[in-house]
Amino acid sequence: MSTPTTTEQSRLPDPAQFFPELGQIAGAMLKATLNGAIPQTTVNLLQLRAGQIVGSTYHTVRQTGLLRKAGETEERITAVASWQDAPYFTDAERVALELVEAALTPNPSGERVPDELYAKASAHYDDKALWTLTLAISQIFFFIPVALIGKPIPGKPPGKNYTG
Repeated sequence: MSTPTTTEQSRLPDPAQFFPELGQIAGAMLKATLNGAIPQTTVNLLQLRAGQIVGSTYHTVRQTGLLRKAGETEERITAVASWQDAPYFTDAERVALELVEAALTPNPSGERVPDELYAKASAHYDDKALWTLTLAISQIFFFIPVALIGKPIPGKPPGKNYTG
């Protein structure tokens, strides 16, 4: 049995050296999702699920770390991958997880986010909260290609997660 190794090198150097405005964009996106309309834990849960769906080690490690730092239990964190039948999530969290899955998963027979799912979401969230969820999903979507192509180093804080 081989010992797992960690890669301590990113594929690409820090994009901020080429695009210094990325920090402002990331900060604005974060500020928008921290408006208090939904719990930060919900944002981290749905962003963890997005990272799992697209196979991004960077995002799954990052969101898991943020959830642990916020005091989330290991049961809730590990059950995100199987949230549909896990007893650890509120109905509102379940809808948020369902929304991110719908947005990321092609639906060959119709809309990705059908009216029924929107109705479930609007039963738990007002308009501002729905926009906050939408922006939280957009935020992780913005950074998914960065993680999958640039391969920042998992477990390293932003600004220290690139080599070169």
